[in-house]
Amino acid sequence: MTDTITVTGLVATNPRHIITAEGLAISSFRLASNQVDGDTNWYTVVALKGLAESVAKNLGKGDRVIVHGRLRIRDWETSDHSGINVEIIGIDIAKTVEEL
Repeated sequence: MTDTITVTGLVATNPRHIITAEGLAISSFRLASNQVDGDTNWYTVVALKGLAESVAKNLGKGDRVIVHGRLRIRDWETSDHSGINVEIIGIDIAKTVEEL
């Protein structure tokens, strides 16, 4: 079973777009989602194929978006640091209109 999540927030980094040697388009960016208690949750959003192309063409740092996708949580470790990376593999990503 795959966990899905829907998050609204701000694109915190300009999307990074690459095309692999196999021709697969991949775009990624950091998403900042402010919570009611004032804390911010940070996600790495990854888009593939056609969605990646759309992200690269239409999104930029500071855009407000809604992201729906598969949640992936991974531990990471280097020689002097460790942490947890929370990724959303995008199913749908769209700009939103800020509330007035």
